[in-house]
Amino acid sequence: MVISGGFGTGTTKRWSVALVIAAAIAISYLDRQTLPWAIKNIQADIPISNQVKAALDSAFLLTYGLMYLGGGWLLDRVGTRRGFLIVMTFWSLACASHGLAGGVIALAASRLLLGMGEGGGFPAATRAVAEWFPPSDRATAIGIINAGTAVGAVVAPPMIAAILLHGDWLGLASWRWVFFVTGGLGLAWALWWGLTYFTPATTHAEAAETPDADPIGIGQLLAHREVLGVMGAKFLSDAAWYFYLFWLPKYLFEARAFDLKQAATIGWIPYAASGVGSLCGGYLSSRLLRAGLSVNAARKTALGISAACMPFVMLVPHVPSIGLVIFLFSLAFFGQQSWSTLVMTLPTDLVPHRALGKLAGLVGMGGAFGGVVMGQTAGWMLDHGFSYGPVLAIAASLHVIAFALICVAIPSIRPLDFSRKVLPQ
Repeated sequence: MVISGGFGTGTTKRWSVALVIAAAIAISYLDRQTLPWAIKNIQADIPISNQVKAALDSAFLLTYGLMYLGGGWLLDRVGTRRGFLIVMTFWSLACASHGLAGGVIALAASRLLLGMGEGGGFPAATRAVAEWFPPSDRATAIGIINAGTAVGAVVAPPMIAAILLHGDWLGLASWRWVFFVTGGLGLAWALWWGLTYFTPATTHAEAAETPDADPIGIGQLLAHREVLGVMGAKFLSDAAWYFYLFWLPKYLFEARAFDLKQAATIGWIPYAASGVGSLCGGYLSSRLLRAGLSVNAARKTALGISAACMPFVMLVPHVPSIGLVIFLFSLAFFGQQSWSTLVMTLPTDLVPHRALGKLAGLVGMGGAFGGVVMGQTAGWMLDHGFSYGPVLAIAASLHVIAFALICVAIPSIRPLDFSRKVLPQ
């Protein structure tokens, strides 16, 4: 359905779409940061060990990964506008449900539901970018959207701390209000989206496709090593990212003896650096394209620079200065989100619009499952006498390995050939 909307006209309209979607992604990262930052207060009511925390994180990531693929399928069938409205409403209600939890099982159920909803977020964002932006601007647009992850994560520490420090309201523990407030923000965005977004009559993605082209099945996608390479790279790099995202607050509380006020004061800085990385990675790639480099050279140059930022985080346990610790985490967060912007752009370079939701879903699923493996590994190691040092050393190496995998699996970044069906759909 094509409806009128309030985004403006021409180029302004396109970039307004990117900003609106960035707001949704900001809310999603605020929602998923609620548990890590409120964990100490929750533990006062519900006992949670490192392995239980890892299990709660994995509950989110398992359904997030599966529904990343399911969300891509949904978006391919109902369209960007309706699909994004559905998933945003669902995950906002799931976020609010955490505030009703009376134990670990209820928290796990809420995490499972939150993952189911948020799984459609980035596939919807990728589709919207393909609809509104030409290839030369897509990396920059996705960089703006990916910067929303940083906005949500930056807002999380001071906002959650303010709610927690304010005390109990209406007889409910303050940590419960953290989830009610963040869930309410998502519902407000869903209403905004439903009233303002519209799909252009002719999209940039559709203009390049043959009318009535045959659908592309998941089997056809998986038959290409390039698709497997992107999935594998996302598995490795997101394993590190979800560890940083879900465990940085706990590291600061436990290893660096932060209290809530300290965490709220400086704990947001690495997340702010991740937002700068989102913008820089997309900008660099787009700038290299405009300078005459091929898509292959532009994307891989930016990916290599991003991956080079990551290994330094293994030095964190060996430095005494809190300022240097925050700097090293900030460098890793910068590199990760620069990297993530570019990996999110690769599906738009590889497949036509009609398969974009499926490929974005496969890639996101690979990343979520990487987060599950790394989270479970970290929880087990920390509960069995290991320090954060070996865990950080593992995380620090994963982006470099992922970059090598992309170079081997995708010799040239260019549209894949789906002219014949090699596997059944």
